[in-house]
Amino acid sequence: MRAIFVQLQCSPGKTYEVADELYAREVASELYSTSGEYDLLLKVYVENEIDIGKFVNDNIANVPGITRCFTTLTFKAF
Repeated sequence: MRAIFVQLQCSPGKTYEVADELYAREVASELYSTSGEYDLLLKVYVENEIDIGKFVNDNIANVPGITRCFTTLTFKAF
């Protein structure tokens, strides 16, 4: 498995609804409210053979209230 981080920008007033839906979909390993350009930071573990773009598109980006996603991949460096 590998960890990915997805920063989510939400429509005004929709952050709590987005967070509730992500928990209902059971995709979040960890979910944080953040300050700045993005409203939420989502940590997800994905199986190595899973296409990350398709996973994010099918399970995260289509949540009503999300206006933008920024995905960061992690690599085992140490």
